[in-house]
Amino acid sequence: MGSAGTTRDPALPAALLIGGSAGALGVVRTILQCLPVTLDLPVIALLHLSPSPPDTLTGLLARECPLPVKQAEDKEPLAPGTVYVAPPGYHLLIESHRAFALSADPPVHYSRPSIDVLFESARDVYGRDLVAILLSGASVDGAAAMQEIHAAGAVTIVQTPASADATVMPQAALQLFDPTFLWTPDQMALQLPALLTGPAPTLTSRSPA
Repeated sequence: MGSAGTTRDPALPAALLIGGSAGALGVVRTILQCLPVTLDLPVIALLHLSPSPPDTLTGLLARECPLPVKQAEDKEPLAPGTVYVAPPGYHLLIESHRAFALSADPPVHYSRPSIDVLFESARDVYGRDLVAILLSGASVDGAAAMQEIHAAGAVTIVQTPASADATVMPQAALQLFDPTFLWTPDQMALQLPALLTGPAPTLTSRSPA
């Protein structure tokens, strides 16, 4: 059993991270649509998109996701069963007490928010209790942090380059490490619910591209 005040199964992940850039929005929509309404962990999605209008992405995802969807706010505690979207123009981090922090530090890989910044902070807080997904994208942002998350013993999922509209991001990750799962969007939709709630997925770790 989990710590006092919770019944979370310690064998299950404690948070889901999703990062992507060009070509990733459709995949994020596919992933969020498949999440069970009973999901007992926070989901944090970060996409490199235009900063305006600020509520378009959140509203779009909220219409299709069975869970509440909102923009992450500074100092906001992470709540289970909620999908948080990184706001434009700021780096999004997770602090040690599992609350969000926004930062106006310089862009990383020309991006703010940066996937690397979010994922590295989540690794420091959650360690091996993460599931991290890196999707289609036209930059290398996220690849290094995914390698670190994988080294910490967490589950890493990279979109197959053959299924990505922009292959730079997934290929950059694959050049650094072999992820736990190499999946197409359809495989993510099929297997993620079981991965997040048990039992374990049935597909092999590196599915054909």
